[in-house]
Amino acid sequence: MRLTATCLFATALLAAIAYLRPPEYDEAYSIFLTAGHARPLWPTGIFQPADVAALFHGPASLRGIAQDLRTGDVHPPVYFWALDLWRLIFGPSWFTARMFSVLVAIITLATTAKLAKLVKVPQNPVIIITCLAYGFAYTSTIARGFGLAECLNIIGFALVMRSRIADDPAATSLAIAAGLAFAAASFSNYLACFTAIATIGWFAFEKPRIAFSSACAFALSIPLDLSFFIDQHASRTGQFPPFDLMHATALLLRDEGAALFGGLPIYAGAAGPVVTSMLSIFSAACAYYVYRDRTPETMLLVVVASATPLGLLALGVIFDNTPIEIRYCAFSLPFIAILLAQSLPLNLRDAVMAIEVLAIIGLAIAPATMQPQGRAAHEAAANHPDVTLVPFGNDGVGIPGPFIAAAPPDMRIALVPGNILPDLTGVKKVTLATIGIDNASKAYLPALESQLAANWQLVNATSLTQTYVKRTANQQAQANQ
Repeated sequence: MRLTATCLFATALLAAIAYLRPPEYDEAYSIFLTAGHARPLWPTGIFQPADVAALFHGPASLRGIAQDLRTGDVHPPVYFWALDLWRLIFGPSWFTARMFSVLVAIITLATTAKLAKLVKVPQNPVIIITCLAYGFAYTSTIARGFGLAECLNIIGFALVMRSRIADDPAATSLAIAAGLAFAAASFSNYLACFTAIATIGWFAFEKPRIAFSSACAFALSIPLDLSFFIDQHASRTGQFPPFDLMHATALLLRDEGAALFGGLPIYAGAAGPVVTSMLSIFSAACAYYVYRDRTPETMLLVVVASATPLGLLALGVIFDNTPIEIRYCAFSLPFIAILLAQSLPLNLRDAVMAIEVLAIIGLAIAPATMQPQGRAAHEAAANHPDVTLVPFGNDGVGIPGPFIAAAPPDMRIALVPGNILPDLTGVKKVTLATIGIDNASKAYLPALESQLAANWQLVNATSLTQTYVKRTANQQAQANQ
């Protein structure tokens, strides 16, 4: 009964977060890809969100999704195929797309609970620590493929753990099923492969037959992954900064901590460094108890939890970049939750959950944890301009998509694909959305602001919007003096 109540709580919590958070940059790729046009053809003039609603809702095909991914993205197709089917059945809204991730997260939590029972760790603390972890809750409430890959990884790991105590031929069947789950995980997100490699590598020494069966099944994904990765590997050059070991290690430690405890130092303002120090000491204390309580079982969990962070560093060395983000670190969280629930004293375990609660509140409602497109749309609407100017961004997806999705259906919008203002003849009041979150928008915004300042009077400005009114002839003459 308590386990059921915990899962219901997790469902309600994740659904609420999915509802409260505004649309995000990367999610727009999922929405448009599964609507049949990875790069929407936006109107060139002034339009309203209602005019382009079909761009968010159109049909897609499995082949079309795969082709679009090969030519313009860096992800394998399984998640997008699944999301396309989900949207076809349950509807095309942004929130509906997020609810697929919520459903997958509940399956992940249920499987993690089974895994905890298998290794004789209390189930409820494991579920709560996992669900409240900032990185898990985040990846479980956005329309991206991280949650599905995490789910399939946990299923694969749980099947391997079952196979180690099963008799043949059931053990072999379970091991093969585990390998297939790992294969599906990596074909949902390439980074999922590190969990599979660590797990199979461990069992190569402990249970070679299990490892061999899992490895053979997992190997089925390698040619599939490579067939996409080879086409994609040059499509996002410059996405991450060049690799530096010290910098990458510092980022990794920061983001691993944030995956568990969120952005608490950010919420603390000037006291941020103090909060960071306290969380570092607290994390070190947790690590000490895990180390003190080490067994062969816990060492396996440590190895698997460490696989993705170490894999990210390896990728950095190989490709000379720094692919480190909180959402990538989330692959480790269910394993960390089991370790903490098993090893920490009760008061320390409760403290972990209390800190996570604070972080989750921030995830749900703190603007500092949210991307600016949705807030910019709401601010622009509050200014009641004749036209809102929105940067086109790198490719017309990550900035316009979330902005338009959050805007009122009757807002008049003009996308600005470069550093030249559109024709504003007859417009008396205009709002510029100053959303500089990709390279193109950062490059073009200063020129747009300069052009507006030449003929328009700035009447309101925030970090996300600037509102101007057209100068009269007398005002313009005075401004030119």
